[in-house]
Amino acid sequence: MIEFPNTLVDRFQRRIDYLRLSVTDRCDFRCVYCMAEDMQFLPRREVLSLEELYEVARVFVKMGVGKIRLTGGEPLVRRGVLGLVQRLGALEGLRELALTTNGSQLDKLATPLREAGVNSVNISLDSLQPARFRQLTRSGDLAQVQRGIEAAVAAGFERIKLNAVILKGRNDDEVLALVRYARSLGIDIAFIEEMPLGHIVEHDRVLSLASSDELHAQIERAYPLTAQGEPDGNGGPARYFTMAGHPSRVGFISPHSNNFCHLCNRVRLTVSGRLLLCLGNEHSVDLREVLRRPDYCEQQLADTIVGAMAIKPERHHFGEQDAPDIVRFMNMTGG
Repeated sequence: MIEFPNTLVDRFQRRIDYLRLSVTDRCDFRCVYCMAEDMQFLPRREVLSLEELYEVARVFVKMGVGKIRLTGGEPLVRRGVLGLVQRLGALEGLRELALTTNGSQLDKLATPLREAGVNSVNISLDSLQPARFRQLTRSGDLAQVQRGIEAAVAAGFERIKLNAVILKGRNDDEVLALVRYARSLGIDIAFIEEMPLGHIVEHDRVLSLASSDELHAQIERAYPLTAQGEPDGNGGPARYFTMAGHPSRVGFISPHSNNFCHLCNRVRLTVSGRLLLCLGNEHSVDLREVLRRPDYCEQQLADTIVGAMAIKPERHHFGEQDAPDIVRFMNMTGG
């Protein structure tokens, strides 16, 4: 009988109990901070099958991972994804199955996803102005996404959070409107500093960066914020703040200005099978090669995952001089 370690610990004694599982690099949007307008996607042979994705998730859960987040690209455009969700939702030992989505498919899939076992949903929303929303996403329909958000609320997920990437001169005048929208629905919202992944020519990332401190100050003037403390890993890297007399929280994810790498409890699997040990570094191992060996067994996969813990870096270096140049786009990274 194969025995796996029931916990994964890296060389800095951080327990790894959170897997972000990318199910596709494809997306029906082309958000300006995420990918180029004319993207080249992976050929099918390089993409993990749904069965292979499930096998990786199953082995991670056997080794103590209690949270899985499905990402992309846009995970809900992957054919057959609901069947994968149902299988993941039935895994013994998995305490949370989460999803990050652009919301375009939620109007028809929110209820089936909830019934299949998804506990929480993060939905990207960078503007409440239809023309601006289409400009930022290059193809998105704001009304369709808002119908999806409303369907998610009606489906009764345990947690729903809006994610907004704020760019100076593009949508920084909508910060309070986005907070008011989240409050109207009784859900959370997090503001994310743009990740420096991939070669973007559409805008200058240095000039467009809106820091969390700037946004915090703007919101504080309208809605006094009370800190909930440092991230604990369960809610991701966001620092959350409450607003008096209201259930909605405001979060800030600050990879540039205030990272919490010392609390990192996660790894990412790209849809091509690369196990990424850090968002802002290229340290990785190839799990697809292991999965497709003629003599594959789960012990080989478990051993490779355990071995990967030794190369997980202590932190990323976003925004620093001589920081590594990460050429993979966010859709290839896995949300």
